Amino acid sequence: MTSSPDDLTDAGLLSPVRAGTPVEAATGDGAWLQAMLDAEAALARAQASLGTLPKEAAETITRAADAGRLDLRGLALAARETANPVVGLVKAFTAVVAEQDAQAAEYVHRGSTSQDVLDTATMLVARRVLGIIRADLVRTARALAELAERHRDTLAVSRTLALHAVPTTFGLKAAGWRQLVLDAEARLALVHEGGLPVSLGGAAGTLAGYLEYAAVGDDGRRPEPGVYLDRLVEAYAAETGLARPVLPWHALRTPIADLASALAFTAGALGKIAVDVLSLARTEVGEVAEPGADGRGSSSAMPHKRNPVLATLVRGAALQVPALAAALTQCLVSEDERSAGAWHAEWQLLRECMRLAGGAAHTAVELAEGLRVRPERMRANLDMTASQVVTERVAAYLAPLLGKAGARKLMTEAARVAGRSGRPLAEVLPALPGWPAAATDELAELCDPAGYTGAAALVDRALRH
Repeated sequence: MTSSPDDLTDAGLLSPVRAGTPVEAATGDGAWLQAMLDAEAALARAQASLGTLPKEAAETITRAADAGRLDLRGLALAARETANPVVGLVKAFTAVVAEQDAQAAEYVHRGSTSQDVLDTATMLVARRVLGIIRADLVRTARALAELAERHRDTLAVSRTLALHAVPTTFGLKAAGWRQLVLDAEARLALVHEGGLPVSLGGAAGTLAGYLEYAAVGDDGRRPEPGVYLDRLVEAYAAETGLARPVLPWHALRTPIADLASALAFTAGALGKIAVDVLSLARTEVGEVAEPGADGRGSSSAMPHKRNPVLATLVRGAALQVPALAAALTQCLVSEDERSAGAWHAEWQLLRECMRLAGGAAHTAVELAEGLRVRPERMRANLDMTASQVVTERVAAYLAPLLGKAGARKLMTEAARVAGRSGRPLAEVLPALPGWPAAATDELAELCDPAGYTGAAALVDRALRH
């Protein structure tokens, strides 16, 4: 079978959560190729700013740094011969520069190495991706804050180990979702605003090649090593807009591990929202519903179904990213000054982490902004167990009268009778042996779920932060 161009394109067929989203375009092969060219151009400008490369050459290199001038597929095939895409890129890019100025071509990739270019390009891609994700998280948090405020007092039942527990409010649940989103945004911000460094180490992390090419004058004099290298790293960081590392990080993969960890937390935080929505949207629960769109969620076999596809997409991503991030963390175990395999293993793992987390964040915006809440179903479900959801409250009230053990024993029997008969606690309790008559006057109030949420104040506190 002959391959067609479409066969060679990862169009997102098996990863619909990121298909068509902004993060998909930001992480494609073309985006990565352009980021590598941007890294090369920034390096030339940084060297030119220190007087060790002609300014005109840096300008020519920058003008030529256009991914559209290169054969992307050809570079991918060439990478099989060198185990990374930069070697072929430098050769092809040098030829493009030479077409404009043969002298300028001599200064492409001067003193550099493949890992400097690819790692710096990775950080450039990550910076753009994190900006996209953080913007989506801000929108999601805003929508969840509105839900929390609107449903501050909307009674619902909490569930622990899948069963009814005690009364709560939907506002508190939404406030909790928002807090997770804010936590994710804060973790991404730490990486985004200082944790994405340039890579500048040369062949083995000594920067010796950069220093050697910095020789000036006919006598070959070189600048003082420490001063020049500090200035070069600072200039490169300024040209790229990335952070300045303390040391070259060829084999010190903290930036990758930190990025992976933040993306994993983000996916997990959004996954918690998704799995809650999936549970609450069950037919027999029916407390929330996803926003509708023509044709969305339709079943190939059952015309009556409208599946919760947004939450499904988010949850699917949330189950993948932590596993990928764990593999990236494992790449910290990197031998020598450059790894044979661990570095190479990072590339696709990291891209998928960014794509999946970015796709989940983009999907979460629509889910949060359009989520339909059904207070009447929440109340009906809360009443399903004949007020047994307040047994904890009544037991606490009775403890001073009957002792803790006595109160628990009485309420356990009351719950058994109420569950078997379907009668509410307020009817069952006065008829049980051991019920203190003095408590009867307050029984109706004690059995009202609305009086045992404690949640409104928590929502208010959460929304102040």
